[in-house]
Amino acid sequence: LVAYLEHNAKGTMPFLRPPRIGRAAETMAIDAATRESLELTCTTGGVRKGSLLDAVDRTVTGAGARLLGADLGAPLMDKAAIDARLDLVRLFHDDQAARERLRSTLRALPDIGRALGRLAAGRGGPRDLGQLRDGLDGAWSLGERMDAIVDPPVLLRDIAPRLRGHGALIDLLKRALVPSPPIEASDGGYIAAGYDAALDDLRDAGAGGRRAIAALEAEFRTATGVTALKIRHNGVLGYHVEVPARAADPLMKPESGFTHRQTLAGVVRFNTPALHEVAAKVSQAGAHGLAAEAAHLEELTAQALAGREAIAATADALARLDVAAGLAERAAEGAWARPSLVDHACFEIEGGRHPVVEAAVAKSGDRFVANDCNLSESSRLWLVTGPNMGGKSTFLRQNALIAVLAQAGSYVPATKATLGLVDRLFSRVGASDNLARGRSTFMVEMVETAAILAQATPRSFVILDEVGRGTSTYDGLAIAWAVVEAIHEDNRCRCLFATHYHELTRLAERCEALSLHHVRAREWKGELVLLHELADGPADRSYGLAVARLAGMSPVTVARAKAVLAKLEAGRAKTGGLAAGLDDLPLFGAAAQVEVAACDVLREDLAKLDIDAMSPRDALDALYRLKALANEG
Repeated sequence: LVAYLEHNAKGTMPFLRPPRIGRAAETMAIDAATRESLELTCTTGGVRKGSLLDAVDRTVTGAGARLLGADLGAPLMDKAAIDARLDLVRLFHDDQAARERLRSTLRALPDIGRALGRLAAGRGGPRDLGQLRDGLDGAWSLGERMDAIVDPPVLLRDIAPRLRGHGALIDLLKRALVPSPPIEASDGGYIAAGYDAALDDLRDAGAGGRRAIAALEAEFRTATGVTALKIRHNGVLGYHVEVPARAADPLMKPESGFTHRQTLAGVVRFNTPALHEVAAKVSQAGAHGLAAEAAHLEELTAQALAGREAIAATADALARLDVAAGLAERAAEGAWARPSLVDHACFEIEGGRHPVVEAAVAKSGDRFVANDCNLSESSRLWLVTGPNMGGKSTFLRQNALIAVLAQAGSYVPATKATLGLVDRLFSRVGASDNLARGRSTFMVEMVETAAILAQATPRSFVILDEVGRGTSTYDGLAIAWAVVEAIHEDNRCRCLFATHYHELTRLAERCEALSLHHVRAREWKGELVLLHELADGPADRSYGLAVARLAGMSPVTVARAKAVLAKLEAGRAKTGGLAAGLDDLPLFGAAAQVEVAACDVLREDLAKLDIDAMSPRDALDALYRLKALANEG
């Protein structure tokens, strides 16, 4: 890897720290499929907006945002380290004034980590040195404020000393650089006056030459009588005399002392020996001045890079403060709670919410329905049933995200949270295929499920949604049944399992740690009302037909589905088989068997019309719609 970087950097290697040996047990293991499913740092569409990182990020610096993303991608397994982060978040959560002052200070500081990286890679300039100076000076002042905090948290005691310790470099850069250095060294003028006497002399010589040029310009105007005469400079001709074309004839004469250099559309340009002599002095002084400044820039850069490790540590300390203050800000605005981490396998959440969905719902003016989750040794596997769009997948994901946030050192969207440390997090949610690798939706589902069964431990947290739906009913039910048994008997991990196979609820009779739950829904006046609330016990039915009607499926199609469902349920009641009773079912096209009369459908649509509130255009549209419905009947 280093050889590759050297080859592509072409001799200007970026600043690299020595690699740190990390153990797998130090962080929560999250595989690629789970990261994509939970959308930790980007959505499945590859964008940041809509991800957990986007919903949580309240940092005010680039370094803080980068560190927050790294924290969410690698939640900790060390309880003491997690509590240290949470203590720092609590410090700023409980003191709003201190939090606002810190965030205001951090917002004004430059990104010293990026500036250091550019300097180390040989791509830095005067502006980067100025950013180092301003950033380290601001960090020093911030460190003094942190020292004044009474009884600081452990992590703050570790961070505060790293904010200081650059006094000599700060003083050097303050003396050497102007307040606002240019981006490019070729622009010059970035070394402060008084830092180098020889450079000051060169600048004085250049300034004297420019004054001499101004005097020559006045002299030439008087001598020629051309008031529009100017002395200009460009990269091709250098300093030259420029006059309007209409006034150029007298200067063309040999005795005028002017030498013609260039004729353009509206002006003519000349030179003179006197101007050439003064210009040479100015150019020489400028070139020597730029060379002197470049030498100082190289020396100052070397001085800064000599302390690169300490500067990088300061940048890390600032980023950690930014992350803590940002998480405190997010917790305060969302009424999030500090999680309690314990060593035994439990998962007790009161009033849990999905951080991304809650924010989206709030923008539309609605309220997110919070739900509890209590996975314990005696109830470590929850089987969740209920209708589509009822909130099963959201419930599964929100609890997985709460585990990530808690072990990353953040407050969580809940009223109260007590969690046992999660060593591995798995998510099998959503349907997708991988055409590039020749994998169908069902194959992807089975590969991910197999990985979960092979790797999950009693300390893991697993969410499974609709396992087995990608194949036939019997095969899918059999696979889902076997997976539930394996998780209960072999893996023995904390698991939330959402399904539409109501037959799985029979497993509660033989699996002592399996608990049945459902998301509530009701039908009111023929319409499905999704309550998004979790309740104990299995769902009474799946409400699939009601969801189809809610989605806009035609009444004829829904009625046909209802007839098919009645036959299926009748056959199952007689024989116990899911598909029994289908042999004598008439074809879909036999409309006479569908117990829906067109006049009833027309009557229902007519009853819904509010004639007094309709405009002429709305009335005409309704008439066409009813005519089409009558034709269908």
